[in-house]
Amino acid sequence: LYGNKLDLKSIRIDGRSLSEKDYTLTPETLTIAEVPQSFILDIENTLRPKTNTELSGLYQSGSLFCTQCEPEGFRNITYYPDRPDVMTTFKTTLIANKKSHPVLLSNGNCIAKGDATDTARHFATWMDPFKKPSYLFALVAGDLISVEDFFVTRSGRLVTLKLFIEHVNLEKSGYALQALKKAMKWDEEVYGREYDLDIYMIVAVNDFNMGAMENKGLNIFNAKYVLASPETATDLDYYLIDAVVGHEYFHNWSGNRVTCRDWFQLSLKEGLTVFREHHFSSDITQSPVSLIENARLIRSRQFPEDAGPMAHPVRPDAYLEINNFYTVTIYEKGAEVIRMIKTLLGWDTFRKGMDVYFERHDGEAVTTEDFVCAMEFASDRDLTQFRLWYTQAGTPVIHVAEEYNPDTQCYVLTLSQSTDFHIPIAIGLLGSDGKDLLPITTVLELKEKTQRFEFYHIRTRPILSILRSFSAPVKIKPFLSHAQLAFLLAHDSDDFNRWDAAQQLTEHVLLALIDAHQKGIALSRDLIHPTWLEAYRALLLNTQAHPALKAEMLCFPSVNELIEKMEIADVVAIHIARSFLKHVFAEDLSQPLLALYQQHNKKERYRYHTEDAAHRRLKNICLYYLSSVETAVHQFQQSNNMTDTMGALSAVVQKACAERTELLASFYERFSHEPLVVNKWLSLQATSELPGTLEVVQSLLKHSAFDVHNPNKVYALIGGFANNPVCFHEPSGAGYAFIREMIIQIDASNPQVAARLMTPFTRWKKFDLNAQALMRAELECIEASPHLSKDIREIVTKLLAC
Repeated sequence: LYGNKLDLKSIRIDGRSLSEKDYTLTPETLTIAEVPQSFILDIENTLRPKTNTELSGLYQSGSLFCTQCEPEGFRNITYYPDRPDVMTTFKTTLIANKKSHPVLLSNGNCIAKGDATDTARHFATWMDPFKKPSYLFALVAGDLISVEDFFVTRSGRLVTLKLFIEHVNLEKSGYALQALKKAMKWDEEVYGREYDLDIYMIVAVNDFNMGAMENKGLNIFNAKYVLASPETATDLDYYLIDAVVGHEYFHNWSGNRVTCRDWFQLSLKEGLTVFREHHFSSDITQSPVSLIENARLIRSRQFPEDAGPMAHPVRPDAYLEINNFYTVTIYEKGAEVIRMIKTLLGWDTFRKGMDVYFERHDGEAVTTEDFVCAMEFASDRDLTQFRLWYTQAGTPVIHVAEEYNPDTQCYVLTLSQSTDFHIPIAIGLLGSDGKDLLPITTVLELKEKTQRFEFYHIRTRPILSILRSFSAPVKIKPFLSHAQLAFLLAHDSDDFNRWDAAQQLTEHVLLALIDAHQKGIALSRDLIHPTWLEAYRALLLNTQAHPALKAEMLCFPSVNELIEKMEIADVVAIHIARSFLKHVFAEDLSQPLLALYQQHNKKERYRYHTEDAAHRRLKNICLYYLSSVETAVHQFQQSNNMTDTMGALSAVVQKACAERTELLASFYERFSHEPLVVNKWLSLQATSELPGTLEVVQSLLKHSAFDVHNPNKVYALIGGFANNPVCFHEPSGAGYAFIREMIIQIDASNPQVAARLMTPFTRWKKFDLNAQALMRAELECIEASPHLSKDIREIVTKLLAC
C-alpha cells in the first residue's frame, strides 16, 4: 500500500489488530506480508492538510478542505494500492463542525446526513455506485453557498446541478452552470453519452495546481475557470470556462467510465478529452479561429517540446515523476492524433468507433491500443502504421515538390517525410482566379518516405493549399513564394490556410529583417518585401473576411515561434525586427487601422457572444498597432467590460509613458478586491518587454497582492516573466538567475508548480554560446541544490545530459 507523510495509528484485519511485527512501514509504503485470501482491512491514520503546501491529497484552501488526487494524491490521504487500474466503489463519511464547515461533499450520491454524536458536529455519507480508481476520489468541506439548476437527460432522468462557491462570488457564478448544461446537451447529441448520477457538482477553489479535476460527480475547479462577470472576466475567460467545464464533464465517459490502465496511457483520457473539448468549442462558437488557436499552441509549445531534451511520445516509455508528463504532448498532440484518426475514417465511422470503445470498455482500465483497436473494428481498416504516432517522439517534416504539364493538364505533387508515419495531408488547388480547382478538399494519405500524387484535368498551373484545417501536427518545409502566400492569404477557401499564409508571409519578412540586423545592416523599409504591405492593406480593407479570422491574421508570429525558426536563436535581433515591423505596419497602415478600430468600436451593453467577441478582438488588435496612448486611455476610461479594459491596458503597458503608470495604478485600485483580476494585473507587468521588467517583478514579489503559495499568482507573475522571452533572455543572464532562485524556493513547498517554471530552460541549447553558458550554470546550481523534488531532479538531469 502506498502512503506519504501519514501518521499511522492502527491496522486491523477482520477486526484483529496488527502489531508492528506484522507489517513493514517505510516513508512511502506499508507492506503486510501475510493476509487471508479475502479480508476486511481497517486503517486509521491522521494527516495535516494545513501544512500540505503541495496541494496534492487533502489540503486547505483558506478555510476550505478539498482534495486533488490525480495522479498520486490519494496516498497522501491514507494507505492504499494507489494505481489507476485498481478500481472499486467508494462509500465516504465526512464529519465536521456545523458552523465552520456546513457543506460536506464527496463523490456519487448523498445517502445519509444528520447530526453527529455531539451536537456541534454533523455528518454526510456519500456513495458512488460506479467503480473508480483512487485518483478520482474527492471530498470538500467548508462554508460555501450553492447555486442550483437542473438538467433533464434524453432518457428523461432529472439531474441536479450544483455549483459551490464562496459567498462573495455569488454574482459571478451563473455562466459556469450554463456552460455545464451546454456540455451535457452536446455530449448527448454528438456522442450519445448520457450522465449517470442523480447529481453533478462543481466546487470553485482558490488554491489549485491545475485547471480543474474530473472527480466522479464532484469536479473541483480552479476558481479562474468558474467565476465570471462582464466587469471581471474577458471574452477569453468566458471561452475558457466553456472549454474547461466541458472538458471535465466529457471526462465522465472518456476518463471515468473508461479509465487508463497505467499512467503511461495518460493520453488515453487526456488526449481524447481534449479532442472532445476542441470539438465542443468549435461547435458552440461556430468560429473560424478555434482550429487556429489549437494549431498555434501546438506550434509554439509542442513542437519545441518535441525538438528538445524533454521530448517524449504520446505514450511514454518511462518516467521518474508522473507529474512531469502532464504536457502539451500528452494533451494537445494526443488530441491531434485522435483528430487525424477522425480525418482518415470520416466522422460517421469515427463516431461508430467511439461507440464501440465505450461499449467494450465501460467500467474498465484500458490502453491506447484498446482505443485504436476499437477504431479498426468500426472501420475495418488496418491502423498498424498509424500507431507510430503513439510510440515515437518528434515532429515529422514534409518536403513538397511540384510538376505541371500544360499539354496533359496533369499536376504532380510529390511529398516526402522525415519519419515513417501514416499522415493525412489535406490539400486544395487554386486557380488563377482564386477558385478551387478540386470539387472538395482532398485528403492524401502519406505512408511512404516519398509518394507521388497525380491530378488530371487541371486546366492551369495551380497554387497548392496544403495541410488544410491543420490536418496533421507536422512541419511543411517552406516552398511558396511571397506572391503565392499573398494569393493564398487573399483567396484560400480554407480559413486555417489563409491564416497560415499570413503567418508565413510575415515570418519571411521578419527573418529577413533579423538576418539584416545580425549582419549590421540598418533596418529600413527597403528590406520589407512590398508584397507584404500590399497584402495586409488588402486584408484591412476586406469587408468580407470574418472579424475573428481577420484579427488572428493580423497577429505577428510570436518571439517563441521565431526562436524555433532559427538555428541559433537571437532574441535581441528578433525583438528589434518585430518592433521595427510593427512600427512600419502602424505608420503605413494607420488610416485603415483607425477606420477598422472605429468600425468595430461598438458602444453597446456587453454580452458574451462569439460574434460580439470577434468584433472586440479585432478592435483591440487594431488599438495595439495604432500605438495611440490617447485612444487607449479613452477606451480604458469608457470601458464597460473587462475585455476592453484589458485591451486598452495591454496597448499602453508596453510603452514607457506616464499614462502607463497611471492606468496600472487605477486598475489595481479598482479591482484590488478581486483576486483573479489582480492576477491579470500581475501578468501584464511580468510580460512587458520594457527594460526594467525584472526589477518590477522582483518588487511585486513583496506586494500584498502576491502570495508565493498560491499557484495562480505564481503562474501570473513568475510564470509570466519566465514566458517573457525578451526579458528572460536579457543578455546579462539576470532573468535566468531570478527564475532559478524562484524554482528552488517554490520546489520546497510545491514541486508541481516549480516544475512548470522550468519550461524556458528546456531549450537552452537553442541559443548562442554565451546564453548557453549562463543557462547551464543556473541548471547546475539547481542540480546542486539539496533536497530537490523528484519533479525538478528528473527535468534538470535530462536538460544537463542533452
